[in-house]
Amino acid sequence: MIKSYRQAFNAQFTQKKYENIVIEITQKYNHVPGFKIAETPVFIPKSLKNKLIEACEDIMAVIEKPNFKELTEGAFIDPTLIVPNEDEASRFVQLDFGVYLDENGEPSPKLIELQGFPTLYFYQELLGSMYSKHYDIPQGFSQHLNGLKSEEFVELLRAEIVGTTNPKNVVLLDIEPEKQATAIDFYCTVDKLGIKMLCISKVKKEGRKLYYVDEAGQHVPILKIYNRVIFDELSQREDLKCEFKLTDDVDVEWVGHPNWFFRISKYTMPLLKGKYVSKSFYLDKLDELPEDLENYVLKPLYSFAGSGVQINVTKEMIKALPDPSNYILQEKVKYHRIVETLDEPAICEIRMILLRNSETKKTRIVSNLMRLSKGEMIGVKYNKDKTWIGGSLGYFED
Repeated sequence: MIKSYRQAFNAQFTQKKYENIVIEITQKYNHVPGFKIAETPVFIPKSLKNKLIEACEDIMAVIEKPNFKELTEGAFIDPTLIVPNEDEASRFVQLDFGVYLDENGEPSPKLIELQGFPTLYFYQELLGSMYSKHYDIPQGFSQHLNGLKSEEFVELLRAEIVGTTNPKNVVLLDIEPEKQATAIDFYCTVDKLGIKMLCISKVKKEGRKLYYVDEAGQHVPILKIYNRVIFDELSQREDLKCEFKLTDDVDVEWVGHPNWFFRISKYTMPLLKGKYVSKSFYLDKLDELPEDLENYVLKPLYSFAGSGVQINVTKEMIKALPDPSNYILQEKVKYHRIVETLDEPAICEIRMILLRNSETKKTRIVSNLMRLSKGEMIGVKYNKDKTWIGGSLGYFED
């Protein structure tokens, strides 16, 4: 996005440097990431950085409203999925922006999705260290904002996820975590925090108490759960035998309470307005459909890994839906091919990664994640046989 830096990076790029990054990440945890690592980071100009900061502040002003829980009670279409002991606010917020050119021809962000759920916090830190080690990243750029250093970033996460609890009593919970596409982040998390990575099927329950059995056969109490379980995926795994259900009322502290996934992920989109947000509507509350349906996408409120999203929407498709209340209609973002590569330019999305401090009650931007694509949309199926695409990182201009 900054022409001089992009040209300099492309000129010094070699396939060998990139392969060394992939090899080193793979060897560090003896694990091949389940997604494509992009060949390049992205250099974000100060003007776009400032817009992203403003956009995050606008959106968080809604999420942090005193009546936000009341506004999002409709997110629980199935009341049996409500998890007890919800905390006052989501500790983890992810805001995904597509980058387009505004009326002045300047790169600008438009919100396309948001999540009240942890993302690749620790993996992105590893990726940043690898880019910085193997590439010549120019001075005056950082993956963090406001002078936040890598060590401070890790300590902020440690304070929220572990705090004063013994790390062995804290578990990172998912469904067969070692098989997840994001497993590389789990290995990074365990390495940095010393907590236990655990499949939900391995959680044992006695009354209101939870525990796991360690390698020595000892029963280890679970006091905190760093939750990475997606309800949608869990509901599809009928083969999984579990003593513990997420909706059980147990004596445990949720670090990333499951209810925030429902409240924030997708459901909040229609509540947001402004120049940095794609227009979105609850489908069942629309009096009439937009005439220009070709400019909208149809999204299920709850779906795993983007399944069920329709990008070529028709009235017939909408009329055939069995449950319109489970969908939103969202304006498309016209991405601009803004990242120059060695062949065709790429479009990009940027995820602003936020963290709430439980002591100060403040939520701040702590990192970012980027996705590059040369297809119609972001995703593997749109990028077959393409290079310089996949998961990346943004470096902000100071």
